[in-house]
Amino acid sequence: MTDQFAVKMNDITKTFGEDFKANDSIDFNVKAGEIHALVGENGAGKSTLMNILYGMYHPDEGAISINGNGVSIHSPAEAIKLGIGMVHQHFMLVSTLSVLENIILGDEVTGAFDTIDMKRCRQKVKQILNSFDISIDLEEITGRLPVGIQQKIEILKLLYRNADILILDEPTAVLTPQETDELFKTLMELKYEGKTIILITHKLGEVLAVSDTVTVLRKGKVTGVLETSKTNKAELAELIIGEKLIQADTKTSHPTKKIILEVSGLTVKNERSFRAVRDVSFVISAGEILGIAGVEGNGQTELIEAISGLRKIESGSIKINGNAITGKTEIAHIPANRHKHGMVAEYTLSENILLGRDNEKQFSTGMLLKKTALDSFTSSLITEYDIRPQDHNALIAGLSGGNQQKLVAAREMTKQTDVIVISHPARGLDIKAANFVYKTILEESKKGKAILLVSSDLGELLKLSDHIAVMYNGKFTAILDAKQTNKREIGEYMLGVKDK
Repeated sequence: MTDQFAVKMNDITKTFGEDFKANDSIDFNVKAGEIHALVGENGAGKSTLMNILYGMYHPDEGAISINGNGVSIHSPAEAIKLGIGMVHQHFMLVSTLSVLENIILGDEVTGAFDTIDMKRCRQKVKQILNSFDISIDLEEITGRLPVGIQQKIEILKLLYRNADILILDEPTAVLTPQETDELFKTLMELKYEGKTIILITHKLGEVLAVSDTVTVLRKGKVTGVLETSKTNKAELAELIIGEKLIQADTKTSHPTKKIILEVSGLTVKNERSFRAVRDVSFVISAGEILGIAGVEGNGQTELIEAISGLRKIESGSIKINGNAITGKTEIAHIPANRHKHGMVAEYTLSENILLGRDNEKQFSTGMLLKKTALDSFTSSLITEYDIRPQDHNALIAGLSGGNQQKLVAAREMTKQTDVIVISHPARGLDIKAANFVYKTILEESKKGKAILLVSSDLGELLKLSDHIAVMYNGKFTAILDAKQTNKREIGEYMLGVKDK
């Protein structure tokens, strides 16, 4: 790391609509060769600022310089030419192509008659692998690879295009602890070789573990720029939310012996007619939270969709309070894909709160909708969950991803049901919102609800669960006492290294 700045963004202002300033006179400076963390609440302006740097937005005011040279960036293509690359949270890979084909796609080395020279392409990629000590099979089909390896492919795509400044958006969101360690090793190797890395993350432990400097945003403004070695989680949290954070308790309530949810011999197929869930059995008692851990793609999605009634089961049974579930069985479900299963983008916040609840007496008298009651209820949830903008008539499509997630959580958590199925409850939420959701989950557990919690965040599972079941290749490889296990052990079961 040197004292030269690879990135200088000075007095950056970006306004949406008439008066919403996503970025308000922001100064953001990144030294060459450092790992610089960018943190803040949802809506703080992190993504907007990085989208400006990557050429997806243009600032209303302000100036940008790269390696000391003033620039105006109007597209990602221009950003790439300037040596700026971005790895998005949702990977942009073609699953049916090989690793090599994904890396070179759109920037192939050509030979005579403009044909792709695969030999030279392969040589160039192998040089990159050797330079950064990265091991990967270039001929493997991308869709068969674990998420951690796919993420490496995204990084290799940037290095292949000669990126010197790498922006990573929530890079560990779906990684196991072992994959996270591997990513951090790669980032340190990139830093050692002179690359500059900007890390957008909600995980303050990761900020402290891997970054050199951290910039904190709140409501579109910079509230702090700190040397990582001289700060801590408490200070960062206070800068992020503007007040001291009162942490949600860990799970302390004790489940009763009354079985609420009983799953026996469950087998479920995925969209390709493969058995994604294979002979899975478990019970959840009143007041119990059962966490489900696993690398994504090992049957978790199919399991919760079957329990929630979104997917047909091939064999086995699902019972609530001793009764087989039917289409009329009331189950609260916070889905991982809120856009597909949790909301209607063209509906208002009130209309989205009504989804699946239109028969409740508080909102309906037969054929008539109690709109005043619905709007009042929605407004109370907006205030309680701090959903922005605070307007029940606003379209949900206009909300940030985190605020959309909070609205879906608010609707489902307030349903009158004994079972709550939750998938990635805090994904995309800032620490204050996540903490609120955690408290709400624990409160529902204390009320005697049976909760099935699927998450890729092992810290989240350990904090909230009574027991943690690990899914690998469609089966439970272990059911662990959350108070007697740790991330390492869970990670070994997730990767298939251990099997009880």
